[in-house]
Amino acid sequence: MKLGIVTDSTSDLPTDLIQQFGIEVVPTNLIIEGQQYADGAGISRDDFYARLPDMQVFPTTAAPSIGEFSTRYQKLLDSGCDHILSIHPASQLTAICNIAGQAAADFPNRVTVVDSGFVSLGAGFQVLVAAESTRSNSDLATVLASIADTRRRVRVYAALDTMDFLRRSGRVPTAITILGGVLSIKPVIELTEGQIKPAGVVRTMSQADQRMAVLLKAELPLERLAILHTGAESRARNFLARIMDESRHELPRDILMVNVTTVIGTHVGPNGLGIAVVRAA
Repeated sequence: MKLGIVTDSTSDLPTDLIQQFGIEVVPTNLIIEGQQYADGAGISRDDFYARLPDMQVFPTTAAPSIGEFSTRYQKLLDSGCDHILSIHPASQLTAICNIAGQAAADFPNRVTVVDSGFVSLGAGFQVLVAAESTRSNSDLATVLASIADTRRRVRVYAALDTMDFLRRSGRVPTAITILGGVLSIKPVIELTEGQIKPAGVVRTMSQADQRMAVLLKAELPLERLAILHTGAESRARNFLARIMDESRHELPRDILMVNVTTVIGTHVGPNGLGIAVVRAA
């Protein structure tokens, strides 16, 4: 069975991996002062994060249309795929999965939509394992089992510079955002199965990075690791150097460094640090 893989740009997969595995990526949309940009076009991630703190009008985001998914599904089916796996971020946080499902309804028994339960590389690692499985000519049931096994071992943590952007987004419990505003803290959060939960409370960036290192060590050894940041490459590289010094032998050989998509960054703000890990089986 020839399987095609579709995801969206919030999975944050690097371009070289997308091209290597022939993954179809549907861009999500960023809206700045009424101007709509397809994710990755019109404004770079670096430029966006540099401008974000001073934007007078808060940016918004929009999911792709049903038609954009339908076009990708039809393209893969026309190219000879027998079935398509369409893997997307947590449905509790975005309508993307639901829209992909509506598009899939026009292709009965040809498209399976998978809710990853995560965002960024938490979802992207599930896309990647699916793509790797298709290379070995695995059947649909085997690939779905591989995705489920990876999802069980995924963890995503983030240390944010400010809670202002999450507060505006309305995507976290009010108690967390109020705590951040009143106490001027830098909460460390965990994303799990579409839920955002507190994973620590600190007052400085250095304390936040220390907390992230502790959380990462608790997950060792790792099968996959991505260091995530929102326009904070220096912070991310310093964190990587730190964990390499402390835990080199328990880390995977290939570690991704990802400046997170603007569509996610709109809701978490600039200067953030995150990790997405897959624990070793």
